Amino acid sequence: MTGSQAMVRAIQAMRDAGIDDPARDARKLLAMAMGIDPARMTLHQQDGLSDQEEQTFFQYVDARCQRQPVSQIIGYRDFYGRRFIVTPAVLDPRPDTEILVEAALAEPFDTVLDLGTGSGCILLTLLKEMPGAWGVGTDLSPKALEVARANRAALALEGPAVLREGNWFDAVEGGPFDLIVSNPPYITDAEMATLAPEVRDWEPTMALTPGGDGLDAYRVISAGARAHLVPGGRLMVEIGPAQGDAVAALFIAAGLENTRVLPDLDGRDRVVVANNP
Repeated sequence: MTGSQAMVRAIQAMRDAGIDDPARDARKLLAMAMGIDPARMTLHQQDGLSDQEEQTFFQYVDARCQRQPVSQIIGYRDFYGRRFIVTPAVLDPRPDTEILVEAALAEPFDTVLDLGTGSGCILLTLLKEMPGAWGVGTDLSPKALEVARANRAALALEGPAVLREGNWFDAVEGGPFDLIVSNPPYITDAEMATLAPEVRDWEPTMALTPGGDGLDAYRVISAGARAHLVPGGRLMVEIGPAQGDAVAALFIAAGLENTRVLPDLDGRDRVVVANNP
């Protein structure tokens, strides 16, 4: 069987399973099975597959038909120009989160705290983009921190990046910080049922939702931020597109100033930013 023939069969199977873009996913999975760069897949589609490559590819396809995300199947996701290890223990890094990274990099900083670091994609990206900076990432999940440590090692950031297990500010060492960032769980109870199966069934629930109105993490973060920020230091969090006003109100009530809401590429509210007085 050639790569092209295998892709035809895979695309049909994934289309039957309700996958939105089966051709894109098939290319990525076949490239992984063949051990080549996905960008070079077109050059190799007519290559004959070995028995092992064929078996591996269709194992990947079966997993995708069960709605497992491609990133979990192949084990990585590219984010802000770098490759990050991904497992079911962490959220899949998303392009929307790059809005938070861009906002954080708009001003220099020497120290950064990432609350709920997950894969470490935010913290580690910021430290790579701001040489000489130092940061702490906290997470309640030991399995998530295993992924973050692997990503830290892959990016040679064992020195500047400290990873700590614990709940929000409870795990923090050092500080105060120039910058606090977070992409916390924010999906409401009502929204959970509407999520795509790739998210609802395969990503960690504790990283997706705090329950209730989805604002619990922002309440904790806003309440503790000022004690962990230098004067003038920045706090910025990713939010759901309907949460801008509510999160901004929490920041203002906590005594933060210069609060503003930043949009994503689709014009939806995506990041709330404020400064410590």
